[in-house]
Amino acid sequence: MSRPPLEVADIVRAQGNHFIENQSRWIHWTHCKVLQAIAACRTAILGGHRDQCSRCGYRAISYNSCRNRHCPKCQNGARDKWVAARQNDLLAVAYVHVVFTLPQQLSQLMLQNKKVLYDLLFRASAETLLAVARDPKHLGAEIGFLSVLHTWGQNLLHHPHIHCVIPAGGLKADHSQWVHPRYQFFLPVGVLSKVFRGKFVAGLKRAFQQNRLTFAGTLKPLQHEKAFCSFLRTLFRQNWVVYAKPPFGGPQHVIGYLARYTHRVAISNHRLVTFQDNQVTFRWKDYAHGNKKKMMTLSSQEFLRRFLLHVLPRGFVRIRFFGFLANRCRATLLPQCRLLLRNNPEPHITVVTEPSPAEPVTFRCPVCAGPMIIVETFPRDHTSPFTFRRPTFDSS
Repeated sequence: MSRPPLEVADIVRAQGNHFIENQSRWIHWTHCKVLQAIAACRTAILGGHRDQCSRCGYRAISYNSCRNRHCPKCQNGARDKWVAARQNDLLAVAYVHVVFTLPQQLSQLMLQNKKVLYDLLFRASAETLLAVARDPKHLGAEIGFLSVLHTWGQNLLHHPHIHCVIPAGGLKADHSQWVHPRYQFFLPVGVLSKVFRGKFVAGLKRAFQQNRLTFAGTLKPLQHEKAFCSFLRTLFRQNWVVYAKPPFGGPQHVIGYLARYTHRVAISNHRLVTFQDNQVTFRWKDYAHGNKKKMMTLSSQEFLRRFLLHVLPRGFVRIRFFGFLANRCRATLLPQCRLLLRNNPEPHITVVTEPSPAEPVTFRCPVCAGPMIIVETFPRDHTSPFTFRRPTFDSS
């Protein structure tokens, strides 16, 4: 894919310091670290190396990546390595994609309690899938799956949701048989929605009782138990959205599917259109109106504010495995799954096929396509012009 003419880094370099000055009351050092990494990514600041074509002698300079997980330029390499490592986890069955989405009224509370409530979102969605799948009325089996957290919508606003990719079927309780699903959509979404709502709200109540939640600004009244319980009751007045796609293919397709979800950031550089007069224009899909493609223009300050809404807490794991794919039991249960599937292969099922992933791009000479080798390295430049620090201010 060709390099885009405009990058998030260009906006950060031009407006990063001004943004931090204006948003000093909520900006955190982790936000500043993300901005600094994106601004320096693939520049001389991080050092680099000179490459030479072993065939024609062509030379080029390549600068190092920041490797920050929020950087739009650093995800392809990490994605390719992660996806390649998942090859050994695949089973010869169709796969299902299920998405758990939270109501918009929880957004502000989530932003003030990211680590606690994002973790609750993982646990509530996983426990929902495992409990409903174990029910003999639905599947009667132990399933395994991976979950990926996304916190954004196409318009960059806060929209936390979990993508789950699940092998269609599971192990009987005694691990003696592979159980194939009864339904085209694997598990009934109406049941998933109600169970998910109940588990998440129960988890919210526990977190409140354990004093693990923070309430600031307009949410301060919720620190009182009566007001918080009243807020929890409003969450039961609407249906929570759980979306399940039809089975999308077997192991030959799932790797390409995973690559589209596991290492995304809030916005890719290829969606950016223009940056003029401190206004940023980017492409987005309006899912509420038939996935219609539209353009959105924001001030650079609002663009950076929305982008930084999606910075995750330090050390937070956003890709997790559950059931028989969990780390503690994968080594013993995956071979058992493969053995049982050989004896009880999946019946024919109509699937929606997805394109297989492209091969990882190797660095080739742009002149003759020969392999490029490193002939010289450059150290980091510790006198970076891009230093974003949270300003101190008097809180009195």
